[in-house]
Amino acid sequence: MILTVTPNPSLDRTYEVPSLDRGEVLRATGDRVDPGGKGVNVSRAAAAAGVRTTAVLPLGGPPGTLLAELLGAQGVDVTAVSIAGLTRSNVTVTEPGGTVTKINTAGPELSAAESALLLDTVRTCSGAAWIACCGSLPRGLAPEWYAEIVARAHEGGARIAVDTSGAALLAALPARPDVVKPNVAELAEAVGRPLATLGDAVKAAEDLIGLGAGAVLASLGAHGQLLVGPEGAFHGTAPVTAVRSDVGAGDASLAGFLIAGGTGPAALASALAHGAAAVQLPGSVMPTPADLRPAAVRVTDAPPLDLPLTPA
Repeated sequence: MILTVTPNPSLDRTYEVPSLDRGEVLRATGDRVDPGGKGVNVSRAAAAAGVRTTAVLPLGGPPGTLLAELLGAQGVDVTAVSIAGLTRSNVTVTEPGGTVTKINTAGPELSAAESALLLDTVRTCSGAAWIACCGSLPRGLAPEWYAEIVARAHEGGARIAVDTSGAALLAALPARPDVVKPNVAELAEAVGRPLATLGDAVKAAEDLIGLGAGAVLASLGAHGQLLVGPEGAFHGTAPVTAVRSDVGAGDASLAGFLIAGGTGPAALASALAHGAAAVQLPGSVMPTPADLRPAAVRVTDAPPLDLPLTPA
């Protein structure tokens, strides 16, 4: 079972438009509402793959009620912590060429009591092989909040993945999460230097391991994904015919990684297959096994260290 913790979930409203023209009245060619938040998406991807999953969420007001209903309809068990504030709503606008424009709101501020209850709720959930803590921290939670989750997860015998950035990522490392999942920009921010090549990314991942991470799964955009851990460094790519929406693709990748055991090249290959499938689906729809193309994935234990990490 995969347990996810999303301290700042959202309702994600996605609109497809022929082009995004400022100041004009636009007619959407497609629209949808999905449960949002990085951990929420990990649970949705796990459920789509037939894996049992529980999402621990602070939820407030009608948006929170709708989010829980949508998750339940997708096969995700929800353990809700009631909060006084309203669950946030985010907007994504996608264009035919793959350009995605996102408007993310800050979300509610959690009180000290709500923060403590959320921690206690995670502690009382049992039976998870993996706990995934994902996304930004809402107002009211200190950067060390994820580190406390990591410590409690290890006390309960679960392995834990952390997908966050900035101060929250750095604060979590001394607690020794089993895997962290930055993208290339977040990895560069964590080590405080630009990453011009794949070799630079490998060295940055090794630096995070030196600070406490058990392994680093880094998304490199069009350049695939990188896994650095106890078994060495692995790089992989998966072909994508056309990008429809990249919303939630990194979360689908993390789900694929955890579903496949969360370690080694086989898990990296699963992450790549799930991520490639997700970007070819509308909004933040999570891929099912029928959407995956595992035979097209390529993973190597000899990463091309001189590969430039240029924008796609």
